[in-house]
Amino acid sequence: MKKLVECIPNFSEGRDKKKINKICRAITNVKGILLLDVESDPAHNRSVITFAGEPNVVLKAAFQATKTAAQIIDLNHHKGEHPRMGATDVIPLVPISGITMKKCVKLAQKLGEKIGEKLKIPVYLYEKSAKREDRKNLANIRKGEYEGLKKEIGKIADRNPDFGPKHMGKAGATVVGAREPLIAYNVNLDTQNIKIAKAIAKKIREKDGGFKNVKALGFELKDRGITQVSMNLTNYKITPPHIVFDAIKKEAKKYGVEVLESEIIGLIPQKALIKEAKHHLKIKKFRNDQVLENILKKKIK
Repeated sequence: MKKLVECIPNFSEGRDKKKINKICRAITNVKGILLLDVESDPAHNRSVITFAGEPNVVLKAAFQATKTAAQIIDLNHHKGEHPRMGATDVIPLVPISGITMKKCVKLAQKLGEKIGEKLKIPVYLYEKSAKREDRKNLANIRKGEYEGLKKEIGKIADRNPDFGPKHMGKAGATVVGAREPLIAYNVNLDTQNIKIAKAIAKKIREKDGGFKNVKALGFELKDRGITQVSMNLTNYKITPPHIVFDAIKKEAKKYGVEVLESEIIGLIPQKALIKEAKHHLKIKKFRNDQVLENILKKKIK
């Protein structure tokens, strides 16, 4: 079986198409890479790029993308709704076929070390690759975001990186790790009241007593005059999208607020989709090429 790794780096640029395209070219210029999906959100000012390939090829593409992002993105001038601490904010590696999670953990460590040494960017390991229990959760590492970490790195021992310098430049810091497939899933609410979105996010996320394997934040989408509950479902087998959708709809109703729609960011494993997903979840503009297995089969032929 061919060894195949999926990589889903998040970049702190969702508005400048020229910059986004430049990062994409850095990835596709690496021979053997399959570019699967590019999602950019102007309100979050963030892009999620999904690609796959054999392990060493994926590491090369991820490094080149990080290098390019560091050259063209300045965190000192970055504003967006989504929390961030780096030009290349996070680089997850996911085993797809012919490779174990244990091997992906080693790949993430190798990539993190190279980014730290060659690009002089502080690197933190998270999820399955974390060397410390408190760094498994990305939110713990990213606490205070770019501005907060810049003040504390090199001064507070707990905030020092796993690789790279103990200080930050305009590219900030990067988080690298191996993890299971997750679903980036947003639910948009017909209200401008950010307090409602944040209250609902708190109600459903695991850390505040909500659903297991659910991370959630409330955002204001000012350009659309609405708010959003933005989520990462880290184990869709335990908590699938329709469960959180129903819960959000129920909570929103208590505030007299309607759910406008939901949306999937990036790709989704086929098994996560239930038969009536398109109708039940009100997924906006869902495409067949957002199904991970479908596009991989098409690209690999």
